Amino acid sequence: MHFAAFALVGESYSDPGKYFRNNTCGGLNLVEAMKEYGVKRIVFSSTCATYGQPDTMPITEDTLQKPTNPYGQSKLGFENVLKWYAEIYGFSPVILRYFNACGAEGDLGEDHAIETHLIPNVLKVALGQSDGVKIFGDDYNTEDGTCVRDYIHVSDLARAHLLAVESDFTGALNLGTGKGFSVKEIVESARKVTGHSIPSSICPRRPGDPDILVSDPSRAFASLGWKAEYTEPFEIIKSAWEWHRSHPSGYISV
Repeated sequence: MHFAAFALVGESYSDPGKYFRNNTCGGLNLVEAMKEYGVKRIVFSSTCATYGQPDTMPITEDTLQKPTNPYGQSKLGFENVLKWYAEIYGFSPVILRYFNACGAEGDLGEDHAIETHLIPNVLKVALGQSDGVKIFGDDYNTEDGTCVRDYIHVSDLARAHLLAVESDFTGALNLGTGKGFSVKEIVESARKVTGHSIPSSICPRRPGDPDILVSDPSRAFASLGWKAEYTEPFEIIKSAWEWHRSHPSGYISV
């Protein structure tokens, strides 16, 4: 199972070479080593960022992939490597395209040196570690003007990987709930979970952020018998809130 990647969209604009070297060329190094040792089965953690801004929703695995940022392009580059290695060398890859990974499970939570994910940044405000949450753009083509995303709990992602390893399926699958929630809806859900007012402010858009990304996860159910168990923001944020309260300084506080 290959999870390793750089994954900051903004940084991929400021240093695209870093992303292509690590995410694409690093993956190529991996499959070359696999070929040398006769390992042909791989489960790859890809991303919905390979789709860019699709013309229709929800997104199926057959949706045209048109990344809008170097991060998405670097992951798509390795997807293409896997497809050719499957054809030429008989590899059997499973490509899992994550939508917005989030949430926590027991003692396992989200702790990044540079935190760009919405839910942890919202919860930092509730913890008193930040004055307010920044909303990057409110002029998107969505109902409330903020980006809409499909939020998928890490435990659901983990189950999908185990099922993929144990199956004989080969190909690409979307991992999402099939539901979309806006940035403002996530902030409001966090207010209900935490009981905190969570001030917010509107900031300029970030480059490369599509308006809406919502999955059609039906192929994952048909192929693996998988579907998300966490489907509402309240329960996802609640799991993250429990972890952040018990780890206010991340893993360093353990």
